[in-house]
Amino acid sequence: MSRVVVIVGATSGIGRATARAFAERGDRLVLAARAAETLAEVRAECPDVDVLTVPTDVTGPGALDALADAAVDRFGRIDVWVHTAAVMAYGRFDELPERVFDQVVRTDLLAAAGAARVALRHFRATGAGTLILTNSVLGYITAPYMSAYVASKWGLRGLARAVQQELRDSPGIRLCLVNPGSVDTPVYRQAANYLGRIGRPPPPISGPQRVARAIVDCVDRPRREISVGRLNAVMRVGFTVVPGLYDVLVGPLMRLAGLSGQSVAAHDGTVFAPNPAGEAVRGGYLPDLRQLARSLPGPAGAVLRRRLG
Repeated sequence: MSRVVVIVGATSGIGRATARAFAERGDRLVLAARAAETLAEVRAECPDVDVLTVPTDVTGPGALDALADAAVDRFGRIDVWVHTAAVMAYGRFDELPERVFDQVVRTDLLAAAGAARVALRHFRATGAGTLILTNSVLGYITAPYMSAYVASKWGLRGLARAVQQELRDSPGIRLCLVNPGSVDTPVYRQAANYLGRIGRPPPPISGPQRVARAIVDCVDRPRREISVGRLNAVMRVGFTVVPGLYDVLVGPLMRLAGLSGQSVAAHDGTVFAPNPAGEAVRGGYLPDLRQLARSLPGPAGAVLRRRLG
């Protein structure tokens, strides 16, 4: 029997790739994000499954409760809740407007906590369910010019660990924390920016489909946490074992690899409102291998298509 999967943040990046991945498995979907028009596009990308779209601002009072109620009204239950909604802001901490910093924390940490609270309430009523929170390698290390995002992700990791401890008496309910490194999504260009240079994902970069596969796999094989990114472990070791050296290097590396040379005027990005024109699965930092596979004739294309699913 197909599962009922709620995906919050479903219109762009990891969330949109995750919606497609669950749709390919035949699961029934409840897709939530701020932009109703983009939700309609994602629904059209999942044509063979039953999909409910619920325009949702996760920071709105009662919005997550209303989302859960809509899912239960339509499908009778919730089996999986995936929370990927997040915004980002670049800027020195003392130069980032307080309202921007607070809204990033409100979206990335407090709304994730609210989603967990709502999902766990439903799971406890049935005795089973899987909650998947999307965190970041920046929940384990730090980087300059991203203070609001880093603070939120460190807080989310602490929250997840505490809740996992509380769930030890509920073996049918699982909380999984997925920690991507750099991912090819539009979030960097959509970020608020008070630094003057547009951000970008530092290499090595993973595709959003890779993170989506890890999320789907967490439903079949639940784990406390999973890391997606080739250098995540190396960065975590460096941050912990040689913190002085890490702090010397991280600033120059961030300016070299994590920021583009393109200048930009100060703006709020999508912190307070969505930008449907900028929403997509990919950010354009990696070649689209799926499109390449479709264009390649003969055995080479067939092999690549099989490898990419």
